[in-house]
Amino acid sequence: MTIHDLAGECKKASVFMAALSSDMKNRALSLIISSLQDNKDSIFSANKKDIKRAEKDNLDPSLVKRLKFDTGKLKETCEGIDSLILIEDPVGRTLNALELDKGLELYKISRPIGVIGVIFESRPDALVQIASLCLKSGNGILLKGGSEAKETNQILAGIISDAGIQAGLPEGWLGLLETREDVADMLGLDQYIDLIIPRGSNAFVKHIMDNTNIPVLGHADGICHLYIDKYADPGMAASLAKDGKCQYVAVCNATETILVHGDIADDMLPELQHTLEAEKVEIRGCDKTCAIIDVKMAREEDWKTEYLDYIVSIKIVDSLDQALEHINTYGSGHTDVIVTRDKNRALKFMDMADTADAFWNCSSRFSDGFRFGLGAEVGISTSKIHARGPMGMEGLMIYQWRLVGNGHKVADYTGKNAKPFSHEKLDKTFF
Repeated sequence: MTIHDLAGECKKASVFMAALSSDMKNRALSLIISSLQDNKDSIFSANKKDIKRAEKDNLDPSLVKRLKFDTGKLKETCEGIDSLILIEDPVGRTLNALELDKGLELYKISRPIGVIGVIFESRPDALVQIASLCLKSGNGILLKGGSEAKETNQILAGIISDAGIQAGLPEGWLGLLETREDVADMLGLDQYIDLIIPRGSNAFVKHIMDNTNIPVLGHADGICHLYIDKYADPGMAASLAKDGKCQYVAVCNATETILVHGDIADDMLPELQHTLEAEKVEIRGCDKTCAIIDVKMAREEDWKTEYLDYIVSIKIVDSLDQALEHINTYGSGHTDVIVTRDKNRALKFMDMADTADAFWNCSSRFSDGFRFGLGAEVGISTSKIHARGPMGMEGLMIYQWRLVGNGHKVADYTGKNAKPFSHEKLDKTFF
């Protein structure tokens, strides 16, 4: 089947997906969980082939780590789907209701976007998360994972697609793309695909945006900052630096740059060095940092780099305003954290940091759809339209206006004796 045929089938299926009952969608999700567990040996076998090939091809160790899909990942993935079942159906919610005139009522109703095309990195568990979110939100889905996870993606997509169809979903609701040529072809299918979500490098996302007429929603680099304010608790700051940098380095919400207020730098930097170097983290510092602790000198490029590795850059700043200026200059709008005891300074940071996720006294690693209670996430959006931050089902929804009357005509509301509109808010839901 060509990508054109695959997208056409998915478009047809999306019409039926939008009308599925909550019970049917939840039944499909439950069946996906049991099917994944029943086929775990086949999944693990396929994943081992991918890992072996990746290591043979000298793939970066951070990408090999993302590629792994083992017992722990399966358990975590199934728990994510299970939590999704418990979430209220996002389709058909009454977002607003207005009476235009007596007997003429306008409703704003949540609806699925339609067909979502997602191009994602080497993590096979992302395929399961994305497919599950699209299912629950009533969308058709076209998936293209990294070629390094080809074997794992094939078996996962097959299991999920078949389980959905067995539960009553329409044929073609999920399609898997496998080649770079498929991606190039997909970018031209604006008659079938309603939204593309690319997950990858800044250059990759820009390439997608520059080569399609389909709306694109996504994020590029995850250059996340931890700002340690002069009123920070030093122990908390060091702990959050360790968690943000080391808990899992190969992800977009890992801390890449630490900014330290100059008033506490003499005491804070040695503690940071001790904490981070104990975890084998390489520190690259500004000239002021290097004058206090013995670390490698940072270059201009370091402030713009998403390391995805045991490397962090540290810069001393003279004020909260300077920290914000640095973040708004070099940050990617993903997640930025302030550590401080001062509420007003924390609120100023949150108000003025140009970022999707502004955190106070907690790790950047909390920026995640599952941890946000979104069931899982289809991606992270750093754009400022439609959806921002970790994208769960809400980012896969749009709305439809529904007007209900009783023979009402526009002619009665125009001209010399035009009837007035009341525009009164209704406290009711659609039928």
